[in-house]
Amino acid sequence: MKRIAVVGAGVSALSTCDALREGGFDGEIVLLSGEDGLPYDRPPLSKDVLTGAVTTRDGIALRPADWYEQRRVELRTGAVVTALRPDEGVLELADGTELTADRIVLATGGTARTLPVPGGDDPAVHTLRTWDEAQRLRARLVPGARIAVIGAGLIGAETAAVATALGCAVTLIDPVPVPLTAVVGPEVAGALHARHRAEGVEVITGGVERIDRAPGAEEVAVTVTGRPEAVGADTVVVGIGIRPATALAEAAGLTVDNGIVVDAAQRTSHPRMYAVGDVARRAGDPVRHEHWDAAQNGGRAAAAGLLGAAPPARGASWFWSDRYGSRLEGVGSMADAEETVVRGDIASGAFTVFGLRGSVLVAAAAIDRPRDIKAAQRLIARVVPVSADRLTDPATELRALLRG
Repeated sequence: MKRIAVVGAGVSALSTCDALREGGFDGEIVLLSGEDGLPYDRPPLSKDVLTGAVTTRDGIALRPADWYEQRRVELRTGAVVTALRPDEGVLELADGTELTADRIVLATGGTARTLPVPGGDDPAVHTLRTWDEAQRLRARLVPGARIAVIGAGLIGAETAAVATALGCAVTLIDPVPVPLTAVVGPEVAGALHARHRAEGVEVITGGVERIDRAPGAEEVAVTVTGRPEAVGADTVVVGIGIRPATALAEAAGLTVDNGIVVDAAQRTSHPRMYAVGDVARRAGDPVRHEHWDAAQNGGRAAAAGLLGAAPPARGASWFWSDRYGSRLEGVGSMADAEETVVRGDIASGAFTVFGLRGSVLVAAAAIDRPRDIKAAQRLIARVVPVSADRLTDPATELRALLRG
C-alpha cells in the first residue's frame, strides 16, 4: 500500500494514524477533516468549553500542529468528501478534486439528533456536537437565563450541571424516570439523577410534544406530555444522542445497519474500506460504542487490519462523565450482569457497583472512586474469579483480588 486516506479527524481517526506509524507503515497517510483548523477533542465541549475554562480550539486540540509533520500525516482541513468509488479507490471532494488511495478509513462520526417535533428548529434550540455549536451555546449561558435541557443522558446531564454552575435556572426533561439505569445500574443512576434536584435543577419526567414561540416573544414554551403548563425557556438544549454519519457508506454500497457494519479488524463489507469510531458497529454487537476509549481501540484495530496483523485484544468498554464536581466512571455493561453488589456507602455519594456473572466480574460503575474502576478493568480483562463478599468488604484491597 502506498496511500491510506482517513475521512474524518476525531479520536478514532488520529488513533488509526498513530497506530499505522507505530506498526511500521511507511506510505502516505492523508487525513481529511471537514472542519477548518486543527482536529479537536469533543468531550470537553460540554465541560471546560461551556464553562469558559477553555477559550480557544487549540486548547482542546487532539494533537499539536507539529505532530502531523512528525508523523508524516498530511492534514487537509475543510476537505469535505462528497462521494466514494471503492472499487477504484477514489474519493470525490466538494471542491471538485479527486483523491485516490489504496485503502480508505471512514471515521465520519455522527451528527447530533434533532428534536422531531413542531418548533424543534426554532433558533432558541441548540445541539452540542461541534466547537461552533459550543460557542453559540456558551454565549447563552448567562446568570439568570432559563435553560431547558431535553435529554438527561451524559451530554444533557453535563450541560445541565455547567449551566447551573454558571447561574442559569435549569429545567431538565427526559421521558425516563431514572436515565442511564441500563448502563450503570439503578443505584448509580439514581444517585446521579438525584444530584440534579439537590443542585437546584427542576427535573421533569415526560416527552416533549412541541416548542412554541409567541409573536415577538424572546422566550419559547416547551410543552411536555402530561404537564398542563408549558416550560418557559430562553434557550433549549437538545441532548438526545447522535445519528451515525453513514451517508457516504450507504451511497458506496457498504453494509449499514445502525452504523457501518465491521469485523474485529474494523473491515467493512468492501475490502478497500474500513470504518472506526462512532459510525462503526461491530458485527454481532447490538450497539455502537460512542465513547472515547472505544474510538481509540477501534483505531488501533483498524491499523492492525490494514497492516495484516491480528487486532489487539480489547478490554471492556470504559467511559466517564463529569458533573457537579463529581466523576462517573463505568466499565463493561451492567446488562451483562446476573448480580450486582455495592462497595461503599450509597448515602455518601461516592460508591461503586460491581456487576457479576457467576464468579466473574463483567461490569462496574462508580462515582468518585477511580481506584475501584482501575481494579475492575484489570479483573474483567484477566477474567479473575471473585466473590461478592470480597468485592463489598471495605477491608479487602481490590488489587489483591488480581492474585486470585
